[in-house]
Amino acid sequence: MTSSKMGRPTDNPKDTPLFVRLDQECREILTAYCEQRNVNKAEAARRGIKKLKDDLKK
Repeated sequence: MTSSKMGRPTDNPKDTPLFVRLDQECREILTAYCEQRNVNKAEAARRGIKKLKDDLKK
């Protein structure tokens, strides 16, 4: 018997947790986005972070 974790294999593991505190406005925006796009909060946060990539100085 192996001691490794069982689960779905993936090419893109999500192994870095993130905890943030949101104000009321941000919470409402996030909730509305998740409902409209039918995604969970973690996926919405990943999408938002990826949008920040264009703002990085090169």
